[in-house]
Amino acid sequence: MPAKKKLNNYTSEQEQLALFAKALSHPVRIAILQLLNSQNCCYHGDMAAELPIAKSTISQHLNALKAAGLIKGTTTPPSVQYCICEENWKIAKQLFQHFLGQKIIKQHCK
Repeated sequence: MPAKKKLNNYTSEQEQLALFAKALSHPVRIAILQLLNSQNCCYHGDMAAELPIAKSTISQHLNALKAAGLIKGTTTPPSVQYCICEENWKIAKQLFQHFLGQKIIKQHCK
């Protein structure tokens, strides 16, 4: 008998929180967000000068943050200017606050 496919029973909030959490799951991405938060916007090339990693590596992490909607990129040939997406940042903050603010039921683990 073939195995039954499990239905996706996750709420849109759970899906969105997981997307944001995955985007935040690497120290380089945290460093990028901190850099962007310390300025209005930043060009890709300027990030390479600030962060001790290769431009190609920065690009991969920028793509992950952009895919999650935490940052926006504006192309001004020949470079791209990045900034934090304030609307999605507020949503992420609310979701994390709600999630982390939930009451923890104390249990003894063995």
